[in-house]
Amino acid sequence: MSDERGGSTSPRATVWQSSPPGSIYDYIRVASFSIGPDGRIDQWSDRAAEFFGVPAAQALGKDPITAFAPPDTWDRGHERVAAPLNLQRGLDGREWIGLAPYRDAAGTEGIAEIYVMPADRGALCIAVDVSSLRQIETDLAASQAVFGQSPMGFVLFDTHLRLLRVNERFATVFGRTAEEHRGRGPHDFLSRVEADRLTAALRQVLESGDPVLDMPLVGTVPGESGRRRWAISLYRLHSGSGRPIGVAGLAMDVTGRQRAEREAAHARRNLALLNEAGVRIGNSLDLETTARELLDVAVPHFCDLASVDLYQALLVGEEDLGGTSDGSGEVRRVAFASAVSNAPSAILGDDGEDGSVPVGSVHRHPFNSPCASALRTAQTQMLGVDPEPDLGGALVQSTLIVPMVARDTVLGLVQFSRAKGSEPFSERDRMLAEELAARAAVCIDNARLYRREHERALILQRSLLPPGNPEAAGLDIACRYLPGNMETEVGGDWFDVIELPGHRTALVVGDVMGRGLRAAVAMGELRTAVRTLALLDLEPAEVLTALDEVARGLGAPPETRSRRGKDRGGTDLTEVYLATCVYAVYDAVTRRCTIANAGHLPPVVVEPGGPALMLEVPTGMPLGVGGEPFEEVDVELPDGALLGLYTDGLVESRNHPLDEGLEALRAAFDDPQRPLEDVCDHILATLDTAHGEDDIALLMARVHGLPADSVGDWTLEPHPASVARAREYARERLISWGLEELVDTTELLVSELVTNALRHGDGDIRLRLLRDRTLVCEVWDGALVQPRRRRARDTDEGGRGLQLVSLLSESWGSRRTHRGKTVWFELALPGGGPGGPGREPTVDELLSMY
Repeated sequence: MSDERGGSTSPRATVWQSSPPGSIYDYIRVASFSIGPDGRIDQWSDRAAEFFGVPAAQALGKDPITAFAPPDTWDRGHERVAAPLNLQRGLDGREWIGLAPYRDAAGTEGIAEIYVMPADRGALCIAVDVSSLRQIETDLAASQAVFGQSPMGFVLFDTHLRLLRVNERFATVFGRTAEEHRGRGPHDFLSRVEADRLTAALRQVLESGDPVLDMPLVGTVPGESGRRRWAISLYRLHSGSGRPIGVAGLAMDVTGRQRAEREAAHARRNLALLNEAGVRIGNSLDLETTARELLDVAVPHFCDLASVDLYQALLVGEEDLGGTSDGSGEVRRVAFASAVSNAPSAILGDDGEDGSVPVGSVHRHPFNSPCASALRTAQTQMLGVDPEPDLGGALVQSTLIVPMVARDTVLGLVQFSRAKGSEPFSERDRMLAEELAARAAVCIDNARLYRREHERALILQRSLLPPGNPEAAGLDIACRYLPGNMETEVGGDWFDVIELPGHRTALVVGDVMGRGLRAAVAMGELRTAVRTLALLDLEPAEVLTALDEVARGLGAPPETRSRRGKDRGGTDLTEVYLATCVYAVYDAVTRRCTIANAGHLPPVVVEPGGPALMLEVPTGMPLGVGGEPFEEVDVELPDGALLGLYTDGLVESRNHPLDEGLEALRAAFDDPQRPLEDVCDHILATLDTAHGEDDIALLMARVHGLPADSVGDWTLEPHPASVARAREYARERLISWGLEELVDTTELLVSELVTNALRHGDGDIRLRLLRDRTLVCEVWDGALVQPRRRRARDTDEGGRGLQLVSLLSESWGSRRTHRGKTVWFELALPGGGPGGPGREPTVDELLSMY
């Protein structure tokens, strides 16, 4: 009997021939010897000598107990064995099986199971080591349990690659009993292709001894229409002597596992995409960049083509997107990506209305289109193959139109498409697409909100800083402001240039401790307070004292500010606002600068031909601490001198201490004669200004005092004749300056102010005319009472002088001095604008005086 492959299956083909070494005796220790009629050993085999460790010369002629048993067991052995077998009187012909101890040549003790089989003369004895028998017994039991109970398929192939044994699991799968599978080959239960693969693998394992692990097999089983998949591992079997005796196979049905693996692979891909989206999307606060980051994640890992449309109202900064609720509002295509070569963007866009929608174009989706529906309902639209060629019907397999929703507001939509040949979108893909779109939408909305807040913060910051080129009498001004955080561009540093009466200028630099919008708001309040206090014409120390009171009340709620932010129990209710500030007032006539400091860094002065020096100004406590007075110093500044005010961000960072920064600032004034703008740029380029740790404010002023011929200064006696003399002095000086157009107005207003000084003042009267960008007239007297403009009654003979001053001058005012007060007015020079000379009050303005 032969099989289809030509191999013989007759059992007689393998008998009556020499077998290679290897049998059951390779696994057990067995020995034989014989006993004569007298009960003595008369034959002792080589295996017995090896087994018991006793050579034949020592064993022959002895009874078995004495021959191999330990001496201390002889007496008991004779009682239990010799007597029943009549070893002393000869064998009585009975068969005996029992256990006997032995000790081999190495001294190792063991237990042997001895079979005594009587013969005609004596008996044949077979000895087997009990330990090896028990091991075989255990192995057989375990093998039987595995074959009988394992949920996996076990098979044993012989060296002819025929099945020797299969377990019930294997037999059940292929519809036969285990016995019926005996003698079958791979071609009996697999297709030809798969059987050839398995046969080759079996032969390889049998010849090389190297196992084959998790080899995939595909086949069908009786009663099922679908294909099953198995993973089989093959191992070569050996006898105790190492002779190959067959191949063992362990087969596992992995049909469900592979399905689960595919699901797991999809899940891992989705998680990887979401992880990549979390890393890559939202790194920029630019809306269009965020849209491109979304497509970089999606293409080609999730889809083949994608585009993003955002509402035009969103992109232009409109806060209200309510007008786009019907889905037909204007949208702009901000991003497009494709993994398909030569794919037009039109396949993703236009719902059949337009030929193409290039990136950057503004368009509308028709009201009944899927895109408009997604925008209107905030629900994802899943489309199959589009029959319209203009929409890419020849290319696109399926499309997901996903609205981008953040904080219950639809911002736009993203379209994902897969080309033909790719797997169509599934429900799982829809959920992933919505998650990707949601993440991008949140980032885009955050960018939108940031842009809105950033623009507001910039408006606030710029409104709180002086114009780019502030002007002042007797000073050239240059300034720089660098925010510590370029993302917000707002902070607590500020500077200001405030023009004061009498061609004087207040220079201010301050720093609110902290950063961001809160510091900027506090800075704005302090700056407003500084300007208000400066217009009161207070001394610098007085300005800082009043400003300290303002700073101490900033953090308190309105209802508690009058109580210093303390409740009745003494609990501090305020949020502490601390700030440093330096306040300097420069007089262009006297070239004197008066400076007061509230915990700020010292100003730097560079005189012509000299090195940069730090002014020794008493450093008071920061604003907001309270309880300490402020001191001020006067400094004479020659023409051409530089005065620099700055904040600590310019000279201090983690990279170097403050002392090093101040020294570096002094060294940066290596060429103070260069243009002032260049001096500022050189300082910022030389010092470490890119650390981003703090805001930087720098205010530079170059001194150019008023020349002596631009100042007219006279002292008048408190006599009525001084009024005419004052008019004469003013007329002569104006003519010498070539300001004849201002003579009449100036004479009239000087007469009014000098007359008031005679009537309401004390002591000598001082008249001063100053010519710079404007003409300023000042009248000094010794009285402390400030003039007050009032409306005169019809019957009053006087009281209209200050109204006349207000009507004819550009501005006017008064301030206290150390010895009284000063009343001043200002006139524009010829050609100075609509309020310049030649302006006459209207009839209504004149009538308003009565």
